[in-house]
This record gives sequence, C-alpha cells and structure tokens, in this order.
Amino acid sequence: MSKIELQIQGLSCAGCVRRAEAAIVGVSGARDVSVNLATKRASLELGAAGLDEVTQALAKAGYPARIENAVFVIQGMSCASCVGRVEAAVRALDGVNEANVSFAAGELRVRYLERVVSEADIITAVRSAGYAAEQKGAGPSAAERRAEEIRGLKQSFIIALVLALPVFLLEMGGHLYPPFHHWVMANVGMQASWVFQFVLTSAVLIGPGRKFYTVGLPLLLKGAPDMNSLVAVGTMAAYAYSAIATFAPSWLPSGTRAVYFEAAAVIVTLILLGRYLEARAKGRAGEAIAKLVELAPTRVEVKRGEGFEEADISDVIVGDMLRLRPGARVPVDGSVARGESHVDESMLTGEPLPLRKSEGDALIAGTVNGAGALEMLAEKVGADTVLAGIVRTVEEAQAAKLPIQALVDRVTMWFVPVVMGLSVLTLLAWLAFGAEIATAMVAAVSVLIIACPCAMGLATPMSIMVGTGRGAELGVFFRKGDALQRLSEVRTVAFDKTGTLTEGKPKLTDFEALGRFEKDEVLRLVAAAEQGSEHPVARAVVAASEGALPVSESFEAIAGQGVMATVEGREVLIGTARLMRERGVALGGDASPLEAAGKSVSYAAIDGQIAALMAVSDALKPDARATVKALHDMGLKTVMITGDSVVAARYMAGLAGIDEVIAEVMPEGKLEAIRNLQLTGPVAFIGDGINDAPALSAADVGIAIGTGTDVAIESAEVVLMTGAPDKALVAVRLARKVMRNIRQNLFWAFAYNAALIPVAAGLFYPLTGWLLSPMLAAGAMALSSVFVVSNALRLRRA
Repeated sequence: MSKIELQIQGLSCAGCVRRAEAAIVGVSGARDVSVNLATKRASLELGAAGLDEVTQALAKAGYPARIENAVFVIQGMSCASCVGRVEAAVRALDGVNEANVSFAAGELRVRYLERVVSEADIITAVRSAGYAAEQKGAGPSAAERRAEEIRGLKQSFIIALVLALPVFLLEMGGHLYPPFHHWVMANVGMQASWVFQFVLTSAVLIGPGRKFYTVGLPLLLKGAPDMNSLVAVGTMAAYAYSAIATFAPSWLPSGTRAVYFEAAAVIVTLILLGRYLEARAKGRAGEAIAKLVELAPTRVEVKRGEGFEEADISDVIVGDMLRLRPGARVPVDGSVARGESHVDESMLTGEPLPLRKSEGDALIAGTVNGAGALEMLAEKVGADTVLAGIVRTVEEAQAAKLPIQALVDRVTMWFVPVVMGLSVLTLLAWLAFGAEIATAMVAAVSVLIIACPCAMGLATPMSIMVGTGRGAELGVFFRKGDALQRLSEVRTVAFDKTGTLTEGKPKLTDFEALGRFEKDEVLRLVAAAEQGSEHPVARAVVAASEGALPVSESFEAIAGQGVMATVEGREVLIGTARLMRERGVALGGDASPLEAAGKSVSYAAIDGQIAALMAVSDALKPDARATVKALHDMGLKTVMITGDSVVAARYMAGLAGIDEVIAEVMPEGKLEAIRNLQLTGPVAFIGDGINDAPALSAADVGIAIGTGTDVAIESAEVVLMTGAPDKALVAVRLARKVMRNIRQNLFWAFAYNAALIPVAAGLFYPLTGWLLSPMLAAGAMALSSVFVVSNALRLRRA
C-alpha cells in the first residue's frame, strides 16, 4: 500500500466531499480515504494497481483529478529506438496519463496527475533511461540549443576529419595510387605507419567520437542498446583487432594480420558528418516556429504619465496605452484607441492585402502597421495573445504522433537488438564457412554500422514538423498533428452555409408586417430582441433599424432556430417556420418567392401573434465556387448542411456547385447528418458558429473558420485564420502532400535497411564478390537520415 494525494476539481460544498469520497471508496483496494474541501485534495492508501480506477471513478462522479501538462527538452537521443525507451520510462510512473516524444524536435510532452507525479520525478525517469532532460523554458531556447548542437557537431566533425584523413591516406592511398604504397613502405615502414594510424585513430575515438561510447556502452550494459551502441561496438571491434595486429600479432592466427584503423576513424567521421547535416536540416524544419516567435517585437512605446517611453515587452500589462509608429509591429493584442492606418496581417492569415484599421478595430500581435500612426489599448499580453496561442498550437501539432507512427515505434524499439544479433550471426556464419577472422569481422562490423534506425524514426516527425510549419505560414493551423493523416483520408467535405460559404454579412432585403402590426413598430421590437444574438441574420436586422432601441428585459437563444426575448413587457419570438409551428403561432405571408431567390426567411411573433415576415440575403464568397470545383477535381464529395430552408439552401448550393444539400436541420441534426455521411467514408466539416460545434466535434476532422466563434474554434482540429473557403482547400492539399511525403520517407527507410543489411552481411559474396566496406556502410547510413530529412524539407515549398 502507498499513500497517494490527488488534487480534485469541482468541489464546492460538503455534499461534493461526500460524493467524491464515496466514488473513491467504491474502488477495490482504496483505504483511509479523506477529501478536504479547503485544500481540494483527496488522500488515500492504494495498492500497486488501481490509480486509473480511482481517477475514472472521480471523473464519473463529476470531480476529476487535476491534470498537468509539461514539456521537457531531451538530450542524448540519437535514433528512433531512443524514443520508445524514454516514453516507456516515463509512462511507467504511476500518475502519468500520456507521454509522447518528438524525435525531430527533441521534446517530451507529458500529461500527469498533479501531486501524484512531479516534474522532478519525470526528469529522474528520463535519466534512468540514459538521457538528460530539463523542463522547457528552464534553459536556453530551442533555437539556441539547436545552434549550439550544430556548432558542436561541426567542430567535432572537423577535428575528426583532420585526424582521420592521414589514416585513410596511409592505408587506402596505395589502393588508389600504387606508387604511394611503395613510397610509404620504403620511407615510413609498415610498423611505423600502423603505430601512427593507431595514435591518430585513438585521438578520433577518444575526442570527437567519445559520445558514442559514453552513451552507447552504458545503454548496452543496461540491455537497451541504441544507435550509439552499434557504432561503439563496430568501431571498437575494428580498433581492437587492429591494435592487436599492431602490438601483439602473435595472438592472431597466421596470415590474418591486418589493420582496420581507417575503418574505425572514417566511420566516426562520416557519422558525425551525417549528424551535422541532419541537425542543420532539422533547424530549417523548425524555422516556421522561429519566424512566428520573432513576429512580436521586444521593445514597445508605453504611455507613462503625459508622454510615451520605451519599455520591454514583458513590462506591458492589460490596460496600457501603446504607440505604434509607421512600419512598427503590433506588440500585443488590443484595439485602436486613436488614429487610422492599414495593417498587414499576411504573416498570420496569409491574406496579401492590408486591412484598414480605425478606432475600435482589433489589432493582433505580430502584424505590421502601415503608413499611419496609431495608439492602441493593450487587451491581451504575453501567453494570452493570439500569436502566443498559435505558437503553442503549432508546437503541439508538431509533437503529435500520427497513427502510422505506432508501427514505426514498435519496429524501431526492437531494431537495434535484432541488428546486433544479425551481426553476431554474420560473424559466426563467415567463420563456419572457413573465412578468415578478419573477413568475418569486416562483414559483422558492416552490418552493425549500416543498420541505422534513425531514418525510420525521422520519417514521420520531420514531415509533420515541416508540414504544420508550412501550414502556419499559409494561415492554416493544425491544432492536432494527427489531423493531418485523417484529413488526407477524407472522402466528403461538408460545409456550413452562413459565414462559411457565404460572406456572413447578410442584409435585410424584405420586411413585411403582418396582421394588425405596423412595420416600424415591429422592426423596432424585433431589432431590440436581436441585439443579444451573435447570428449574422440578427446583426442584419439590427443594422436595418433606425433610432435608439429599447433594452430587452430577458433573452433566450433557441439553438439553431431563433431567439425569444421580452421587450417593453411584450414577448417577442423570432425564428424559423418550424419554431413558429412548435410554439403554436399561425404563419402568414408568402415566403416561397423569397426562398426561390436564395434568401433566408425568418418570422417574428409578438405576444403569440404572427407579426412579420422578413428575408435576408447573403452573398456567396468570391472563391467559394472555385474551391468546391477544386475539391471535386481531387475526387471529394461536397455537402452543404444548414438550418436554412431547403429552397434557399439549394439555391445557394447551386451557385457554389455543391453536390448535396441537407437543410432545415437543428444543431443535433447537423450531428446526425455528419454521422450518416461517415457511413460512406471519413468526413471533414467546415463551420464557424456556436451551432456548428457538435458537428465539428463529431466529424473525422473539424475545420473552423478563424473569424468564427471561440466555441467553434475550440471544437475543431484545424483552424483557418481567415474566412476564405480556399484555405480549406490548402489544408486538404497540404495534408495529402505531408502523408505522401511520410510514405516516401518510410519506404526509403525500410527499403534501405531491407536491401543493404544482406549486402553488408555478404549474402551476395559467393555470387558477385560484393563485400561492403564498413566505411561505405557508415557513409550510406549517414546519407539515409540526410535523405529523409531533405525529402521532408521539400514541404517548405508546398
């Protein structure tokens, strides 16, 4: 039994305490349960198992345990098999719900129970697996770490190259130019040449190559070998055999005396070169994040007293007045307090034309002020700005694992031990067939060196990192990395109508008073009632009214149908024909000509009597038809799902070229429509309103228009920063290109190993005489990772 404390959410009274305690007591094995309302903590004794059952019971009772999220920078990971070991070590901790490592980014993201697990516990677990860890933000920035890594690898490679080149020339120069061999024998001598090679190779292994042994050998002794272990064993075998041949030749069978110092030295040099090139390429892959971070200025002019003075961006608080000079970047989120200008938002939205901003208009951090001077009110600062949220979103998406990665993780976890077994098998097979020990060793070392799981580990995360970064540059933000794979597989794209395919700025075109009511009076009451609604149709009605409007005494939004309010003591009901029929209101007027013209028709009732028939018209967005056509060209079916009338919806769908219309549906109806469409394949739904949230959540991929409501955005996996439908097209195309890129990378990584391990083992030697040199194996291994990373970088131009 162990003592456990949990931080609990939702406790507000003594009744909550009793229910939470009862939920925990109901779990088998839980004892001495106590819940404290003041500290909002639960303490209990629990056996080795059962923590998951306790947290599930609390969540079911409505008092979930508090979950923390943390990001750690992992150092020392050199191949894909390292990922599985780090994740396994952290997941073994009681209280860790989720642990995912991004090999490309070198980061670990953990979700864990507060008070059950601490950051220190996680760091200790990572260290026990053989790797260094620190919480992100505690040390240098990602860019600084990457720059330091590149500098270190470059320096190590240059030192190794300078030391290895003479070794290579002394041993291999004679094969390339026979007179050089005779000159060495005559002027230096074989023994002196070998001793010189021994000294230089020792310097390579002890200096630039030291990391392979300090990391690889301890992991090998723990029974968890990685790529460093392969390199360490392979080079040590070549080095040790050569040292014996140089200083104790009598230990070797007659006729087998030879040295392979050049193999050990050149292997280390080539692998360092590959890692240097790989690190440089990874740095370019993360440029999208770096560019986003750099958008916000570090210095800003803040009003202090009667004047403005320069201050650090970290000193700005909500409510500060800031001054923006022409050409300056907006430092925080806020609104224009004074002045007029045009602001370039292309770096966030991808829209090329600057937008005119005047008093009251919103400003977003990172955008660029034009020729006018502005004063702005700071409303969101630091981590609360849109820009900071985008950076977090892209980082989280880049760290995500796609379903396809699960297979890769399982393979790479066992890959290195299997390769070491194949190397031993190769050695024994050559000796069994009567080969000299030197020849058998060359084949065994070649197998060790050429079998690199790095390329397999990089294949998926590098493409995700570059692809999501490119999406951010184009104004398409993947909030979840696995949305890339699901979006690439969709067969149907469903659209909401208002605000998604249409401008979302409808105008009141028709207003007919019915019965005994006067038009002006009805419009005044209706507009007053609609003031509380966020719907575009409501805004159109308010905009069409003139004069001061009374304040509604009560307001209720009826999801997907309309609103009900009390204005000046009168009950005002506004909404669809269905709503009127459900509330027992007899309809009037003729809506059919209006609906046939594509207008959205609504009714108003006052005190239970029909009072008005009104229609609004909303123009199709300019690029809507072209977007739908492009989706058709990609083999996708398009559907419009809307609460509007069938006639009006079909009219607008005809203008856009939509295949199918599902109209007159409530929010729950949209949900049901999505589920019916999913019977024929994965569905992406694009929407922007509160009533779209259920459909966005239910779809295989929810795509929210960034100009829509926060509820819609939070329900989606992909966010389009502008209201242009063609951004959805960008998202689909990018997802398909990323997945195609991942498949290319995985094919290359697996095919490379499948083809070259048999060659390295000498399987074709009896037929062709091919026996791969360990140096060539090292070069091929290094190039495989560089190829995968370079292929992923092509997505920067997608």
